[in-house]
Amino acid sequence: MKRALLLGMLLVGSTASAGDVVKDVRARLADVPLLRGDFEQKKTVSGFKKPLVSRGAFLLSREQGVLWDTREPFASTLTLTRKSLSAEQGTGAAAYHLDASKEPGLAAVNEVMFALLSGDVAALSKRFRVEGELVGTAGWKLTLTPTDAGLARVFKSIHLEGDTYVRQVKLDEARGDTSVIQFDKLSQTPPPSDAEARRLAK
Repeated sequence: MKRALLLGMLLVGSTASAGDVVKDVRARLADVPLLRGDFEQKKTVSGFKKPLVSRGAFLLSREQGVLWDTREPFASTLTLTRKSLSAEQGTGAAAYHLDASKEPGLAAVNEVMFALLSGDVAALSKRFRVEGELVGTAGWKLTLTPTDAGLARVFKSIHLEGDTYVRQVKLDEARGDTSVIQFDKLSQTPPPSDAEARRLAK
C-alpha cells in the first residue's frame, strides 16, 4: 500500500514538474517571425546500414510558410504554406502539388511542420503529449508523443533539442525509420528575396 501511494505521489509530482519545464522551455525560445539557416538530415532506413544524408537551406516565415531547399545529394525544393504543399526537382518541373482545401490532413501537417521548426510548444501541445527538461542555463529538450490518431500512425515520438532556437529534430517513425535533422547558421535576417516571396505567395 505504501509503495503504491509513493508511486502515485511520484507520478503526480513528475506531471507537475513536466508542466513547469514546458513553460520554462517556452521562455527560453526566441519568438521570431522569420528564421533561416542550413540543415543536415540523416535518415536511417530499416534494412540499410548507412543513413541517407541530405543537406540544404530553409526559410521559415511564421505568417507565410516554409521553404525547404535540398542541395545535396540532389537539388529539390519543398514549399509549404497555409494553403498548399508543392515539391519540385532541380529541373524546375513540379513533382506534386497538394491543395489544403482538397486534402483535409494537409492543414495538420502544415501546423506541425511550422511548430517543429519554430518550437511552438503551445501548438505542439494540441497534438502531442509534451515532456521535457532544461539543460544548463540556456538549453532544453522535449519529447513529443502523438495524441492525434493520424500522427500516431506516422510517428512513435519526436525529440527536439535547442536553446534560443530549435537546433535538432529527431523523428522516430512508426514503421521503424529514424530521421535526425540538425540546424546551423540560424538567423532572423535577411527577409525573403523576391523569388522566395513569390514561392510563399502561391
